Amino acid sequence: MVCSKINFAAHQITFENDKSFKKSIKRVTGFRPGKLIFYKLACIHRSASFYHKKKLVNNERLEYLGDAILGAVVAEYLYNKFPQKDEGYLTKLRAKLVNGQTLTELAQRTGLDQLLYTRSIDLEITHHIYGDFFEAFIGAVYLDKGYKAARKFIIHGVLEQLVDLDEIKRKETNYKSLLIEWAQKNKNLVKFETNCISNENSHNPEFETFVVVANENLGQGKGRSKKEAEQNAAREALSQLDE
Repeated sequence: MVCSKINFAAHQITFENDKSFKKSIKRVTGFRPGKLIFYKLACIHRSASFYHKKKLVNNERLEYLGDAILGAVVAEYLYNKFPQKDEGYLTKLRAKLVNGQTLTELAQRTGLDQLLYTRSIDLEITHHIYGDFFEAFIGAVYLDKGYKAARKFIIHGVLEQLVDLDEIKRKETNYKSLLIEWAQKNKNLVKFETNCISNENSHNPEFETFVVVANENLGQGKGRSKKEAEQNAAREALSQLDE
């Protein structure tokens, strides 16, 4: 949906004047934006949604688009940067680069977090809200300037300037967090059901976790702690979702 004549002020949403807003976008991207409407839409979190001509206005459609663009560009970047690494290595590294925590940090480093418009004060996705906004912003860049410009911004403006790949590689993958993030994006409910399966008096307890998504068992994991069992179960669930 492209509506260049949305009256944001009528919905109590105020932006900087267009000249200042353009400067803010240029400060992040390095280029002058064309159609500001895309960037303004990217700035509207779902908590600030409103209806325009019977259509809901927020940044979720742009987030969907930006997620796909970002994933493709990061995949290509890693493919070229690590020619000797196999698919499994590249997949894990890409997951670390595009997860909510990393994208939130990038939104904050670029200053994008200052542009997001939200009315909610009790967000269950607080730790991912800016990461989602980052993806929506990528979607806006793509619609405004095309794939080539979006790719240039992601690679030269973000990955090569703001990302320490060695630090990213050292990060331990939090499979439970990734699964919860997937569930939130896809409007699904995920539950972790954990039980102690060893003798109550055992000095070496063992736990078993089942991951339930949309009332379906997707993963099972065991571990010497609840955390380990949950991580193993979440990893199995994610592998099922990738098939």
